Amino acid sequence: MNRSDDGDLREDRRDAATHDLTAARTHGIPAALAADDIKCWADKAYQGVGPAIRVPIRCKRLRGWRRRHNRDHAKIRSLGERAMAILKSWRLLRKLRCSTPRITAAVRAVVAFELAT
Repeated sequence: MNRSDDGDLREDRRDAATHDLTAARTHGIPAALAADDIKCWADKAYQGVGPAIRVPIRCKRLRGWRRRHNRDHAKIRSLGERAMAILKSWRLLRKLRCSTPRITAAVRAVVAFELAT
């Protein structure tokens, strides 16, 4: 892998090691969410990214509304985390090699099956 013609491979590896927040900023995701007035719930790493991204309050000992805020935030995020875990567990989606619209249809079908059970 030390050949001079593997520049593209090195670039791909570097992109895979990029932090989520850096990748989101690079692709303009926070700006796009804010422009379309879409709210997004994220973890503490996204603190200060923008008004569209909701994050929990950072503090060790929270009381009152701050504690309720973090609890409610965790409940909302857990729905998305669970959905992603379920999608990752489906072998069909791990082996899928097709166009984006077909993948979207397959994901919708998987979600429908999961919600039906």
